[in-house]
Amino acid sequence: MRALALDIGEVRIGIAASDASGTIAVPVKVLPAAEVLGGARSFRYVLEDYEPDALVCGRPKTLSGEDGPQAERVMAQARQIAEACGLPLEFEDERLSSQEAKRILREEGYNEKSMRGRVDMVAASLFLQTWLDAQRG
Repeated sequence: MRALALDIGEVRIGIAASDASGTIAVPVKVLPAAEVLGGARSFRYVLEDYEPDALVCGRPKTLSGEDGPQAERVMAQARQIAEACGLPLEFEDERLSSQEAKRILREEGYNEKSMRGRVDMVAASLFLQTWLDAQRG
């Protein structure tokens, strides 16, 4: 089963995908939120390239495990995207995924400015990997 993950932000949406076996998550790209929400050609190409069986979206939670202030907006947008794509929707806790993505990118030599566009897709790959591992376990 191939899954596509979305890290939904107000400005950008990071996209990650699993391999065909549903074992490994890899960052794909970052698109403007308006393009994904509007079903633009750029997002349709990603769907055509990866042919996902499921959509996994990050669910923003506080450190205490409650839904964060962005959760309602993110979940509503995720439902809208999943419905437009005709895909089943799952949510995965995305706590600390952006901080971990920044740490990884810093280790790879990126500075704050150069990592800006990459953080969201790396974060999406991190919570997608967590979701994939849970599906197998």
